[in-house]
Amino acid sequence: MDVLSELGPAFLGSRLKRLSERLQSGAARISAGAGLQAQPSHMSILAALEGAPLTIGQLVQAIGISQPAITRSVGQLVALGLLKSRHGVDQRQRTVSLTAEGKRVLARAKRHVWPKAEAGVRALLGEELDRFMETIGKMEAALAVAPLDDWPERAGSTLTIREYSDDLAVHFRDINAEWINAMFRMEPTDQDVLDHPRERIIDAGGTILFVEARGLGIVGAGALMPAKDGGLELTKMGVRESARGLKAGEHLLAALIARAQTMDGDPFFLLTNKRCAAAIHLYEKNGFRHDAGIMARYGARYERCDVAMRYRPA
Repeated sequence: MDVLSELGPAFLGSRLKRLSERLQSGAARISAGAGLQAQPSHMSILAALEGAPLTIGQLVQAIGISQPAITRSVGQLVALGLLKSRHGVDQRQRTVSLTAEGKRVLARAKRHVWPKAEAGVRALLGEELDRFMETIGKMEAALAVAPLDDWPERAGSTLTIREYSDDLAVHFRDINAEWINAMFRMEPTDQDVLDHPRERIIDAGGTILFVEARGLGIVGAGALMPAKDGGLELTKMGVRESARGLKAGEHLLAALIARAQTMDGDPFFLLTNKRCAAAIHLYEKNGFRHDAGIMARYGARYERCDVAMRYRPA
């Protein structure tokens, strides 16, 4: 009898934990066979630090697991001589980097462990691999928006997130034209992006999401647009006046932040104006911080820009 299998979706977390333990056990044997002391659970930390040193908070954001778990693993890797840790100007903040031995172990893992582990997963899942990975990605993105216990209520919500399609492009233009023309004036940059959303955003590797309200149709839109220097801009986000009070903007912003975390782009930023006080308050509440560096780097894009913010969740 397999209790977890028979108990069904309510025990999905326990079943995935069991599956993870079995996969990690096999990966540990591969690591041991390659002569590596580091555990499979450590590898994501070593990989995250390959490019540059990171703080504990940055590691938490990069890997997406809890701070206590990251702190515990970092301590183990420091004890193994694979990482070094130092305090920054702020004594409460530690910066972690690879040692020479850590770089050697990571290089060996990439040559001898990762390919064999990936081959094992591919052999297990075969043609189902891409669909399985896509499903995991969707679940992770959804849980980044709200915890599991919120989803039964959300499933019955009047608000739905819709992906971009060319037939929705008119809503993207009209929703944003509404608030821009009401508060400012349409600038050439606005006109270009709103008239060519597929070319300027989608085909460039970006995303446009819409929020639909039951009985009202599409009431909000927002975009994630890659910058030429590798950044990712949250832009052209607006909600129709007819949908005010439904928390459509909050719902849409959460979906955009969750999507941004699955995309390449650093820094993740936005540009706005002090007159958009309600929007700024919403951004602050959801992890965006005022940033002079972002203003200096990107602020000249819009004449109306006098506020620049970078996503730095607590």
